[in-house]
Formats: sequence, C-alpha cells, structure tokens
Amino acid sequence: MKPAIFEYFAPATLDETLGLLHEHGDDARILAGGQSLMPLMNLRLARPKVVIDINRLSGLDKIAATAEGGLAIGALARHRAVERSPLVREQNPLLASAMPLIGHFQIRNRGTMGGSLAHADPAAELPALAVLLGCEFSLARKGGTRVVPAADFYLGYMATAIEPAELVTEVRFPSWRRGSAWAIDEICRRKGDFALVGVALRAELDGGANIQDVAIVMFGVSGKPQRVASAEAMLKGCRVDPEVLRELDRRVAEELEPGSDVHASAEYRKEVGGVLARRALQSALARSEKR
Repeated sequence: MKPAIFEYFAPATLDETLGLLHEHGDDARILAGGQSLMPLMNLRLARPKVVIDINRLSGLDKIAATAEGGLAIGALARHRAVERSPLVREQNPLLASAMPLIGHFQIRNRGTMGGSLAHADPAAELPALAVLLGCEFSLARKGGTRVVPAADFYLGYMATAIEPAELVTEVRFPSWRRGSAWAIDEICRRKGDFALVGVALRAELDGGANIQDVAIVMFGVSGKPQRVASAEAMLKGCRVDPEVLRELDRRVAEELEPGSDVHASAEYRKEVGGVLARRALQSALARSEKR
C-alpha cells in the first residue's frame, strides 16, 4: 500500500524543526529512522498531514559520558551505533546486552534511540530499560526545554508525555552501579520479533549475596512497561533460594494483568511472565558470581 498524501519538510536546524512542530502541532510526525512510522503510514494506520524529517540535524547522534558517570545518547543515535559503542559496553552493560535484541541488524542500522523510545511500543526493549534504569528525557520545544523522568514519560499504549510541539532530543542514563546484578530476557515467536513477554531486572547485593534492592520491569504484558512492586518488595532483604524463586514466579504471574491477542493469550503471558522473572533473577545472580 501507499501512504496518504502528506507534506514533507527536511529542516536543517533544530530551531527550524521546533518552529515547524509549533506551527503544525498534532498534524505533524517526526521521521527519524522510519522503522515504525513508515510501515504505519504505508498501511494507513497513521495519516499525518505533515512529515518532518530530522535526519539532517547535527549533534543529535552523540553517545557521550556525563559528568556524573552516566550516558547521554542523542535522539538520532542509531541502534547499531549504540550496540557497537565501547563506551556503552563500559558504562552500561545492561543496555549493551539489550541492543542486539532489537529487531534485526537491518532495522538497527536505521532505527534510532529517540524514535524507539518515543514510539513507546509496550513490547519493545528500550522503554522497559528506560523505566528500569530511571532514565531522563530531554524534550525541546520552541522557547525552551524540559526534562521528564521515565517513570512519568510512559502514559499508556503508545502514549507518552511528549506534547504536540515537542521533540525528544536526548535520553540520559544514570551512572551504572558497579557490582549490580542484571538480566534481560524475552520470548518471541522468531528472533527479532517484538516480545510476547519480556523482563528486565537489576539487583544490588550486599557482601553476603543478600538482595539489598531490586527493580523488575515486564514488557509485552501491558500498555506500557510495568514494574512488579509486590515481587520487588518480597525480594528485598532476601537471600535467594529455591523457595524464594518459586514465590517470585507466583507473585509476578499474580500481579500481571495482560490482555489476549492473536499472538498469545493472557493466561500464557501471566505464566511465562513469572517464569521469565525467575530465570532473569537466576541469570543475574549467576553473572554476578562470575565477576
């Protein structure tokens, strides 16, 4: 199929881009990698009157360390560049491990960090990581910029806190705590597909291998990345043993309220969600012991 008629702009500067967004508002869509937008337009599931191509903007593809020891990644940084970055591998091993899970390498060659995060597909890896790690989004508009934490950024199914005249310019990952135990896992119909169910986990351990703090985010099971609070609360202060793992599995499955679709039933997602969370914790602890 072909997209509906639209007006195309290719601004050369950020100010020009923000001016166009201010002028066209809800009628405009940003084109970065195009890996999500173009299929939706070709199927006429999205019919923007205006497409603003930001690929000519300079300075939005950076991958840099912050003064606090975290990462600042520009909205136009390609997935493949992040995947291959030595700085990312050094500063955030969880993010580095997640990048190869995103689509196929052809998609990662064009797909952008800002585009994937702003698209907010609930089955995607990057939104889940943003919530898990406590990222911050820089949103620019004509006349100013504001910063939105990931916890407030995702509102619902493909809905975010981005206002019509705003553009994501950068996402900031906080400094990585050395010694953290972490894992990311997902179940897909085929390698590179969106997750039917996925989990991202990070835990802080004391010297006795007891869990001091933990965060667990499920994806593919709700309209947005979902923290599983009861499971997290249960794990804090625990030394993990088979009984704790069984209880984690049960609590995650109990807390999830996924929907059914053509790909998987709600019952399947609940059961698999619990199993994945248990496996993720086991994997994270095993990785921590090897260091």
